[in-house]
Amino acid sequence: MQSHWRRAAAEPGLGPGLLIGVRVVIAGGGTGGHTSAGLAVAEALAAGGAEVHWIGSREGVEARRVPEAGVPFYPISTGKLRRYWDRKNVTDLLLRVPAGLVQSRSLLRRLRQAALFAAGGFVSVPPALAARALGIPVVVHEQTAVPGLANRITARFAARIAVSFPPVSFPKSGGGFAADRVVVTGNPVRREVLGGSREAALAQFGFDAAVPLVYVTGGAQGSHRINRMVGEALPRLLAICQILHQCGDRAETGDHAWLRELSRTLPPASRARYAVTPYVGAELRDVYAAAALLVGRSGAGTVTECCGLGVPAVFVPLPGASGDEQTANARLVEAAGGAVVLPQGELTAESLVDTLTRLLADRAGLQAMGARARALAVPDAAQRLARIIREVATP
Repeated sequence: MQSHWRRAAAEPGLGPGLLIGVRVVIAGGGTGGHTSAGLAVAEALAAGGAEVHWIGSREGVEARRVPEAGVPFYPISTGKLRRYWDRKNVTDLLLRVPAGLVQSRSLLRRLRQAALFAAGGFVSVPPALAARALGIPVVVHEQTAVPGLANRITARFAARIAVSFPPVSFPKSGGGFAADRVVVTGNPVRREVLGGSREAALAQFGFDAAVPLVYVTGGAQGSHRINRMVGEALPRLLAICQILHQCGDRAETGDHAWLRELSRTLPPASRARYAVTPYVGAELRDVYAAAALLVGRSGAGTVTECCGLGVPAVFVPLPGASGDEQTANARLVEAAGGAVVLPQGELTAESLVDTLTRLLADRAGLQAMGARARALAVPDAAQRLARIIREVATP
């Protein structure tokens, strides 16, 4: 690691009472990754005695999950700054974002918190700007290997910038590298995926314990390209493994219906090796425990979970996503020996079969891949982030 990087201290935990009476506001969301990481930090803060509140959007994942977790939630008006022409840019920048800034300033004055944790997503920008105006210290967390636009804005005035992977660079006011404020903390793994049971997953989906299980996922919405290539290769793939396929259920692609119909045409022996579902819920922890290999996108959440759980992966990055962050995420794990990257432009039924055949034929090699992926994980990332927030919190 380069000398200008600091790694957050590894300690057993925050300890009882270290944050008693300290009020922290978390701002962010929009996606499950930002929300999951923020909730993990909220739990760590609360365990140390802090009082946690959350500012987010009305439409994002956080609007449902944060109240379910028992954290007071305050929705604000929010927009998105797109890096391409869209008429919504005008209404967002002239109306929605300023309204969110006014709402955030009012909330922060009322809450009188000691620090603000920006968990990512554009909804974090108005509260962070309001916190800066009020003299409230801000801690920014970047989950991916390529900083998103929202965090590049808020990092300019943040007291600390926490990153999941080095080397991620941020500008400081006036340009240059904000090395003195950057700390490597890792990305929290959501508690819901820990402690799974391989036997439970095999029993739920009727799989054979003697055949390697491949978990295919394109995220909540699914990936049309991955879905179609898996479908085209299905008979050949099922000759070497069994597959749990989380495919999403978007009407515009029809992938779920197509895959279900395709599975009905398989011979009985092959059909028993394939399960397709639009969504994997609480059983995901068991699926991870049972999976010999994952095939999927490489968003921050998936990469963090594969590393944290030691699951080897074939990553098919979403091309160009937020500055091609998914490719950067995947390449970091590949460079450590914990994954194989198969660019979408090279993804065909043939390349998928060839890649999985090679990997699954070497069981010891797969286990070594998983161990190398796990070596990248920071198991106490949530506690490290909570500790940084404690350090900058105003008295």
